[in-house]
Amino acid sequence: MVRTGLEALGSELPEPSHSCPRWMARDWMAGVALFSATACVVLWQNAHVAILWDTAYVLDSAARIAAGQTPYRDFPFVHPPLTFLIQAAIIRLTGRVFFHHVIYTAVVGGLSTLVTWRIALALLRERISAAFSRVWLVALCAAAPLAILGVYSIVPIPEYDGDCAFWILAALWLLLRAETRRSVPMALAAGAALCLPLFTKQNMGLPFLAATVAAVLFVLALASMRRGKAQAEATGAAWLVSVLAGASATLIAAALALHWTAGIGNYIYWTIRFAGERRLPGFSVMFAVFHDPSLLLTLPCAAAALALLRVAVERYRWTRIAAFLLLAAPFLFALASLLIYDDADERGDSLLELWPLLLLLAAVAAIANLAGPRRRLTVRALFPLIVLAAILGTLMSQQLWGSTYAIWPLLILLIAELLASLSQFTADRGARWFLPSLAALISVTLLVCGGFYIASEERLSYINLPDAPVERSAFPQLAGMATPGPYLPEFDALLRYAAANIPRDDGLILLPGEDPFFFASGRAPRFPVLLFDPTTDPYSPAETAALVRSQNIRWLIVKRDLQIKVDPTPNRDETLRLLMAEFTPAAHLRGYDVYRR
Repeated sequence: MVRTGLEALGSELPEPSHSCPRWMARDWMAGVALFSATACVVLWQNAHVAILWDTAYVLDSAARIAAGQTPYRDFPFVHPPLTFLIQAAIIRLTGRVFFHHVIYTAVVGGLSTLVTWRIALALLRERISAAFSRVWLVALCAAAPLAILGVYSIVPIPEYDGDCAFWILAALWLLLRAETRRSVPMALAAGAALCLPLFTKQNMGLPFLAATVAAVLFVLALASMRRGKAQAEATGAAWLVSVLAGASATLIAAALALHWTAGIGNYIYWTIRFAGERRLPGFSVMFAVFHDPSLLLTLPCAAAALALLRVAVERYRWTRIAAFLLLAAPFLFALASLLIYDDADERGDSLLELWPLLLLLAAVAAIANLAGPRRRLTVRALFPLIVLAAILGTLMSQQLWGSTYAIWPLLILLIAELLASLSQFTADRGARWFLPSLAALISVTLLVCGGFYIASEERLSYINLPDAPVERSAFPQLAGMATPGPYLPEFDALLRYAAANIPRDDGLILLPGEDPFFFASGRAPRFPVLLFDPTTDPYSPAETAALVRSQNIRWLIVKRDLQIKVDPTPNRDETLRLLMAEFTPAAHLRGYDVYRR
């Protein structure tokens, strides 16, 4: 019976569509506009705000890798290496200049928006039986908010979440193209690309890879039951096998590279065991996003709208109007919140409250499509579930309010899927207005509310951004770095003091390590830890003091005037008490205390 059911599902496997329209003038204009707008937002963000804490971790780590130190073997490192290897390559190729890394974020941000738009267009074209111009417009409306909500628009520094989201988008694009063309070379490339997110961010990349491989294996199992069919089916199975082969070859190559450099045991310990102990939340925390009280109102509205759409007929047009208003209500409330609330935090919450609703609707739509009597089971059909796995994995890090800043493109893809699912209820002539109008409303909501969200820098509320003039560093290595407050002038003074008074070969540590000191100064770190944070620092105060002696650390720099609001140094008082027994004051700078051992 099980085999019969699987064969029935397998018989619904579709023939691939080979129609890939060439880019027209409007495609080029839209693509250039989306890329340029996103890049400009990233450049604007970097022109007035620098996040010293996160920037120091990425760039100082990349600088020590560029200098020849190996993570996991030479020093503790809790993140996968790809982001840091890319930034280290930029340092090796172009020198230590902060603006080079800003250009990188602008380019990756623009490309992510562009790829999301093309994926959304492909998803909508497959499911909507309407004029291509209307589908094209709906896809453009869906992707337009990414100009201000792109992977690097909210947190504009080079970091792993933004990179991981970009690699997920690239892998999804290759996967859809490989399925459409049944191309073995493209399938091999897609399989290789599936592994890149895993080596960029664990909690995002691992669920994404696992969900995609599971989808491919499931579809391949169905296809294998169709032996003796036409050669086209064998070709279909070949591309599925090629995806698995590309992923397997990439994982094996990565494992060998890690074994020969850092040691595969070291890598697994620091990125899986240690990172999981420090950051992996419980299941209740993971799914807390779906406990949002707003769902008690928005979910019934959405359910009523879907019920009205199912019974709608052309002579009862009021049902579609009512359904539209019910679906529009959450987005209209998000827009109204800009007038209702004066507090940026409450405005941001109204925008982010759209996430749990859209995630649940996307999950329901995906399951309904798979269970439908005419649904053809393919990797494409499982696409929403793959995207949901990547999103839920991301939310494991800092839950909804802290984790969504780089994965708005994934939400846009789910919105495109929802619009495509609604098309089956709005296909007749009397409802041609429904999808474009809903897409336009969603686009306007995300553009307007998202604009206020990033302008208020609500996501960056964990750092101090005083109402003061924007200051810029005078050091050429920090060209392009700017932020309000005294932080950069004070850091410049520290760099000048170190150049004049601290020999380059002397070991030093900075507590808590908020500034990109080693990147800016070009000094080689001698201490294993650069950022004293519960996630990255594995040492107790006693172990830290012992390492200071064994590594012959001669200088201690303690930052008093922190940009980050809460000093996260583990056991800070005890650590300083032990260190002060061996260090004496050497200088009292503005914002810093310098000690010599």
